[in-house]
Amino acid sequence: MSRTFFKTYLLSFSAGLVLFSSPCFAQDEFSFDMSEFEKKNLEWGGYAELKWEHMDINQGSAFSILNLIGEPRSMLDRFTGTLQIDGSYSYGKTTLNWILQAAGQQDNLGWYDNADVFEAYASLKPTPLVTASIGKKSYKWGKGYAWNPVGFLNRPKDPNNPEEALEGYISGELDLIKSFDGSLQTIALTAVALPVWEDVNEDFGEVNNVNLAAKLYFLYRDTDIDLVMYTGNSRSRRYGIDFSKNLAPNFEIHGELAYAPNQKSLVLESDGSVGLAEKSATSALIGIRYLSENDITSIVEYYHNDAGYTETEMDRFYQLIDDGEIQFLTSGLDTLLDKAREINLKGYGKPQPGRNYLYGKFTQKEPFEILYLTPGITTIFNLDDESYSLSPELAYTGFTNWELRTRFTYLQGPSNTEYEEKMNSNKLEVRVRYFF
Repeated sequence: MSRTFFKTYLLSFSAGLVLFSSPCFAQDEFSFDMSEFEKKNLEWGGYAELKWEHMDINQGSAFSILNLIGEPRSMLDRFTGTLQIDGSYSYGKTTLNWILQAAGQQDNLGWYDNADVFEAYASLKPTPLVTASIGKKSYKWGKGYAWNPVGFLNRPKDPNNPEEALEGYISGELDLIKSFDGSLQTIALTAVALPVWEDVNEDFGEVNNVNLAAKLYFLYRDTDIDLVMYTGNSRSRRYGIDFSKNLAPNFEIHGELAYAPNQKSLVLESDGSVGLAEKSATSALIGIRYLSENDITSIVEYYHNDAGYTETEMDRFYQLIDDGEIQFLTSGLDTLLDKAREINLKGYGKPQPGRNYLYGKFTQKEPFEILYLTPGITTIFNLDDESYSLSPELAYTGFTNWELRTRFTYLQGPSNTEYEEKMNSNKLEVRVRYFF
């Protein structure tokens, strides 16, 4: 190395060191306010939403008869406004959490509004290993995206909007967690007591009972595993297991298995009587989530539910509605339709009432380099009766704190099948949501 080069290198290094250590350089380029990174005691947010829905009525279908007989129409327009506020307040080792939602809805049939407390609970964390909470809390047990067979305390999801907030239950909860070095990295126990009394969690099941549930979580060799149990008299006893594993950075597989030895369900018999059937029931889900190189996210799930209705049982329900329509048109009586409405609320009208389903959701982020645009498509296929729903959509987030979404849902299938007997044959939805 030449002496001239060494001198030049030494002068450059010295000048750089002086510049780097000067107050001006440090202040202009590397200064930051630590308070900006401190967790605030009060954190809150939410959204305001306006939604318009246009539905073409599937005239003559079972659910159009059940809901619109006496008021026949070819279409239905609905406007909905929703306000949701969520947040938390921390003081020492105690945290208060809440999700509040209010909505008003106007359609051709009238006005409907509601205000709900989805969550409102207090949690105490005396040590990093222990957390206790009490109040109204929403549970999201299970690894499935559209369905959760082991979600024994969950509200049922809407598979078309599975990420939306759901109303919780009043409960008490204790969480214990411990980390380890080795193949078993984490173990955690969650124990829940859920009472069902008059005006307290009445829609969970039979009243005057205190129900218990527990979830034992393991992180073993980078695999998430839950063992789940529920016991109580409000619902039948049940057991479950789920798992989630990343087979590659962009490929995940998950599954759930649940078993209820004495599952009870309402069944319409061949003679027209309504009974309460009890049987052992297994429900299961297996699914994948894959992110491709061109930013296409694919979620595919298969769901089986022994407690669902067979095609024959659903046919009896549709026939009851047909008989009810004839009775109403010939005599003006609606006793059969009232009977159908009652059992509809108690089981036959729940989302995906059948036994075997295939779910797929595919979205692509910013195709053709169109910034902030995310197109997608969702499908739910009833594997037993071969009816299905197909929902293409577009979401745009190019305006700060705003989301614009439009979705069209098309329902199709043979007669006397789930999606062919829905009230509408299709639905167009436009949603504008502002986050704050």
